[in-house]
Amino acid sequence: MTEPTIAPDTASEDAIGALNAYLQQYHATLVTTEGSYAVSVQGQIKVGKRTVPYHLVPDAGFLGKTGKWRKLDAAERLALVQLRWNDEARERLEAQLLRCAGQVMTLANEHRVDPQSALNALQAKYELARLRCELALDRIAALVATRAAASQAEKTRNAINLSLYPESFTLAAGMQRHFIAVLGPTNSGKTHAAMEHLAQAKTGVYLAPLRLLAMENYQRLLNANVAVSLITGEQRKLHPHASHVASTVEMLNPNRAVDVAVIDEIQLLDDPDRGAAWTAAVCGVPAQTVYLLGALEAKEAIQSLVKRVGGTLEIRELQRKSPLEMEKAPLGSLKNLRAGDVLIAFSRREVLNWRDQAIAQGMSVSAIYGNLSPEVRQAQAERFIDGETQVVVGTDAIGMGLNTPARRVIFTTSSKWDGYAEGTIAAALAKQIAGRAGRFGQHETGYVAGFDGKTHKVIAALLQQKLEPLPSTGFYVAPNLSYLQQIAEASGQERLQALLELFAKHINVHDEFFLPANLSDQIEKAKWLDTLKLPLEDRFLFSLCPVSTKIAMLEQALQDWAECRAKDKQASLLRMEGRGGRNELQFLEDTCKLYSAYAWLSYRMPETFPHGELAQSLMQSTSEKIDALLQVQNTRHRQQRKPAHKPTHITPPQRSGQPKTGRKPRT
Repeated sequence: MTEPTIAPDTASEDAIGALNAYLQQYHATLVTTEGSYAVSVQGQIKVGKRTVPYHLVPDAGFLGKTGKWRKLDAAERLALVQLRWNDEARERLEAQLLRCAGQVMTLANEHRVDPQSALNALQAKYELARLRCELALDRIAALVATRAAASQAEKTRNAINLSLYPESFTLAAGMQRHFIAVLGPTNSGKTHAAMEHLAQAKTGVYLAPLRLLAMENYQRLLNANVAVSLITGEQRKLHPHASHVASTVEMLNPNRAVDVAVIDEIQLLDDPDRGAAWTAAVCGVPAQTVYLLGALEAKEAIQSLVKRVGGTLEIRELQRKSPLEMEKAPLGSLKNLRAGDVLIAFSRREVLNWRDQAIAQGMSVSAIYGNLSPEVRQAQAERFIDGETQVVVGTDAIGMGLNTPARRVIFTTSSKWDGYAEGTIAAALAKQIAGRAGRFGQHETGYVAGFDGKTHKVIAALLQQKLEPLPSTGFYVAPNLSYLQQIAEASGQERLQALLELFAKHINVHDEFFLPANLSDQIEKAKWLDTLKLPLEDRFLFSLCPVSTKIAMLEQALQDWAECRAKDKQASLLRMEGRGGRNELQFLEDTCKLYSAYAWLSYRMPETFPHGELAQSLMQSTSEKIDALLQVQNTRHRQQRKPAHKPTHITPPQRSGQPKTGRKPRT
């Protein structure tokens, strides 16, 4: 679910302005949900003396599938929006909401319960009014049920009363914590002061969104002569006298008190897949001083969450250190590539395709995309930093955690597959990627361009778009083992799938301040895990193992390993060797993920997965093979495809002059 750009592909600025003006006049925005465009509207109704705000998609507010919408010009889009949302439509919606709110208030008055949490259900900008009305009635029914005799379902709801979620982190809850939110765009220096304070503290922890960032700041602390350990899901580098830990955010230890904590990319609180880890970190990190680093849009969400968990809050807002400018014209042709450029595509296949085309122009190229391990991504980035390659072709994977001294970022497209359809990227993503241009201290100005005229115009509009603040309620929470055991005791249910579904169902009714994280992948794994004779703890751990169910080889390996655990046998480490040919790169990437998953399990079930050190070694050697293969392909294509016209004005990217291990970390 995203909020798309309003700018159409082909339309005059007047037509675009008319559509935007109409939406503003009628307090509406365009959103994409379930693969379709819809109009989301805001307003308020009066129920007695109570004012009830709403933010919903009207039942008739869907505007069509994304493909159909994109075929319309601006005038047709305006006409369709006017048809679906006008004064009469608002009257119908508010009549519907008044009926719902009236029923809620009647039940609340009859049973002497507070209706506020039920009425809050009318604020969910991506969801249909009909469904939110049903949820409002479900919530008031749940509240009324608490006044009746206890039932099995009521016991289950009480078992996951997440209004007490922050207090479940007993060590942090007992501390008087001071939060410092350092907020600003890319290249504004957010990280520097926080990491300086962390390095000087007697004890501390750095929590990263990616293994790559955990590794980078682990090295940063080592370079500052700090006794630090690295702890990620798949990797451990333990210092015998560690005062500090650099880890991924999911690896937070809520039972180790420290002086300073740094939580990076705090805006990921709003991510339905991983946001629960940031909620847990803010609620549970036991540090006297907690730095929250991220985008300005997270300000209101941080204020709300810190108010709920307790503690003092200081907010520092930073500006970008070097200017960022759109080029006056699109790139137009790869003949116009220059050393120091970064080309952005949004799929592995397109990255490799653009890489080959850039090589054909005589360029040496680093390729960076999400399917590569952090080690390979870092190696490819360092080749660019060290001048071994002249340009980078990458996905949005470069938007977080990679220091590439780019002079210019060029978008080959403004569209990305979102799981449902091809759609215009979010403005926040466009800004994060574009912000990688013009690294402070290396380039006076960063430049951004589209490859073609259409892309150039859309990216320019996205960079001008004001970003909507993160919601100040609805923080994502995922169940830990303790919660699932409480639900099992209350409900008598033993299947992991059912327990996860009960959590997701009842949390949404019970407390609007927290929302269930996206548990769909975990539930899919739970379906077959429940067929094995494994205790709940083991099934829960296997369901969390970072293995994509979309890759058959990896899913089958996970199932085989779980069966070994059920039969009390040791699981062998599959050594996937000898596969070459056209799919060699893909095979090596999947194999690296296999070794990574085994290493992840070896830290949690060492008796079943005893070859963790070998898995680590094979991860490293396979990453080196992938990096070497990318370089072989780079050289081979350059030799086979000599350019008819070599690019001119090739100048190497500016360098900071620091060695690899001590170069300036990202800010």
